[in-house]
Amino acid sequence: MSNLAKKFQSVEIQQPKTIAKPKVKKNLFTKGEKVLYILFAAVVCFFSVKIVSNQADIYQVNKDIQQVEASIDKQEKVTEDLKAQMNEYSNYKRVMQEAKEQGLKNNADNVKVVSGK
Repeated sequence: MSNLAKKFQSVEIQQPKTIAKPKVKKNLFTKGEKVLYILFAAVVCFFSVKIVSNQADIYQVNKDIQQVEASIDKQEKVTEDLKAQMNEYSNYKRVMQEAKEQGLKNNADNVKVVSGK
C-alpha cells in the first residue's frame, strides 16, 4: 500500500496548476463618460466660435454706424453752409444791387412783402 499512496500523492501534486486569468484592462473613463466629455467640448467650442462671430458682427456694425455718422455730420455742414449762403443772397441790399445791375427800377406799387419763416 505504500506504493499506492505515493502514486496518489504524486497525482495530487500535479493537479493544482495556476490558471492564468486574462488581464483586465482598466479604462480611466467609460464610453458614456467619453461621449459626454466630447459633447461638452464640442458645445464649448461651438459657443466660443459663436461669441467671436457675434463680436465681429458687432464691430462691423459699429464701424458702419461711425461711417454713417461721419456722413451725416458732413451733410449737416453742407446744409448749414447753404443756409448761410441763402441768407446772404436773400439780403435786401444784395437783392436791390442785383436788380439795379439787371436794369430794374424800384417801384413801390409793385413791391409785395413776403414774411419769412
